[in-house]
Amino acid sequence: MTQSLAAAELEIHPQLTDPLLPDLLHPSRLLWTARELNDLTSTVTTELTTSLRGLLRFDEERRWWARLALTDGVELWLLSWLPGQHTEPHDHGGASGAFTVLQGELGEEYRYPGGPIRRRTHTAGQGIGFGAGRAHQVIGIGDEPSASVHAYSPPLVATREYATLADVPAEIPPLPALISR
Repeated sequence: MTQSLAAAELEIHPQLTDPLLPDLLHPSRLLWTARELNDLTSTVTTELTTSLRGLLRFDEERRWWARLALTDGVELWLLSWLPGQHTEPHDHGGASGAFTVLQGELGEEYRYPGGPIRRRTHTAGQGIGFGAGRAHQVIGIGDEPSASVHAYSPPLVATREYATLADVPAEIPPLPALISR
C-alpha cells in the first residue's frame, strides 16, 4: 500500500517517513540516466538504512520485495535475497536501471546484446547503474541474507525473461512510446 503525496506525481511506501526521500525523487524529472539512478540507490541505502532494515522481510519460499516509491520518471524497490534465491535471466524492457546492495552479497551475470556474458560480485555499499540494453540474472550469495535497493526509469516497464543469458537477442527492442498517465 502506498500513500500519494502529490496526485500521480509521487507515491511513497507508508512506512518510509524520512523527509529526505521526497527530495531525492525529483518528481518533475521524467527520465533518469543510469548514473542518476545509481546515485539515487546509493544515497537511499546510505541515508535510509535504518528505515529500510525496518521494512525488510525474508521468505524461504520466494524472494521478497516492496515498492518504496514511484514518480512519473522513476520507481524504487527494496528486495531481499536469502542465499541461493535468484531472478530468472531478464532485461528491463528498455528501461535504465541501478541497484545498490544494502547488506550481504549478490552475484550477477549480465550481458549486453551481442556481447559476452560477464560475472561480478556486489557487496554491501556497492552499486551499479546500467543502460537500457542490459540483461542480467542476480543471485543471493554468501552465507547471510542480502538486501538491495533498485531503481528503474522510465517506471513500470515490463521485464522480458530469457531461458539463459545466451538467448538475449542481438538488439533489445526499443521502449514503447511513453504514454501520459
